Amino acid sequence: MTQNVYDNPEFFEGYSRLDRSVEGLEGAAEWASIRALLPDLKGKRIVDLGCGFGWFCRFAWEEGAASVLGFDVSENMLARARTMSDPAIGYAKADLEVLELPKASFDLVYSSLAFHYLKDLDALLARVHAALAPGGQLVFSIEHPIYMAPAHPGWSKDADGRATWPVNGYLDEGPRTTDWLAKGVVKQHRTMGTLLNILIGLGFTLLHVEEWGPSLGQVAAHPEWAEERERPMFLLVSARK
Repeated sequence: MTQNVYDNPEFFEGYSRLDRSVEGLEGAAEWASIRALLPDLKGKRIVDLGCGFGWFCRFAWEEGAASVLGFDVSENMLARARTMSDPAIGYAKADLEVLELPKASFDLVYSSLAFHYLKDLDALLARVHAALAPGGQLVFSIEHPIYMAPAHPGWSKDADGRATWPVNGYLDEGPRTTDWLAKGVVKQHRTMGTLLNILIGLGFTLLHVEEWGPSLGQVAAHPEWAEERERPMFLLVSARK
């Protein structure tokens, strides 16, 4: 089963204070880049895997989607989503590791920063491919593989305090444990090649791959983001069935 860290009270409290939790999609620095990857949502059947507070679900519904369904493993996240959403939006608790989706039933499968928690991502993506109608699109973001394999803290640093070697065991795929908002958060590290080849092997056509980091304009507005230009923070992918 997927680690349900979002129902950890300490983690959930910290997550609820993040800009992306308070301000919604506009509070997520990468949102403009993700939005550019989306098709016209009007009339589309959409599912959000790892829907969290339901920000994207509400956006899709407001954009005229025919139907919107959000899945999440966290009761805390779903409870918050339901209190803020149109009753026409469906929400359900589900472990994405084993979630079954009806075949050829969606025009867009969307996921934001959820897939890197999954051990058996290959199987989920196979089910996603089957669940998409012909020509349907998958758009998702994950933490960039380089971001998930940071330099070992004991290694040397330059005069500005930056590690002189960018990653730690990048080719060693598997679980990585970090202390972020709570201790013992487990994420599944895969190289970019592994991830993209899973999609290609399943028959997806890659439309766009972006190694996202803040622009110079964003850094000017948020100087505290400057260090995020040292390596890509997120990986954004759009693919078509």
